[in-house]
Amino acid sequence: MAVKQLPLQLKSLQVRDFLRDVTPIITGDRPCIVFDFSQVTEIDSAGVDMLLHCMEQAMKQNGDLKLAAIPPASAVILELTRVDRLFEIFATVSEAVDSFYGFSVPDAAAGVAVARVSANGPL
Repeated sequence: MAVKQLPLQLKSLQVRDFLRDVTPIITGDRPCIVFDFSQVTEIDSAGVDMLLHCMEQAMKQNGDLKLAAIPPASAVILELTRVDRLFEIFATVSEAVDSFYGFSVPDAAAGVAVARVSANGPL
């Protein structure tokens, strides 16, 4: 289980760097990933393509990718491109995490490890 903080901008340059960091996670065995959109201020076609690529890679490994805390401006882009229909989207990161195993991030100390990582590494 990994929660990955997305960068402020999901454009070509940032997408390349982000993909380099997230590839080991999405290509692992049965990845369960939440992308935290809470800091995203801009997303373009490169960002949308990256989301689709990450979902495809996770599914190839029998895993899943869910989106959380999407700001209104980013939500509009996902709706216009109809990408929102392909992902499970949650209002909060905790709700997205709960959807995987029925536990929340604060409950992780009770025996289930949840890795929270930012675009710059572990939090």
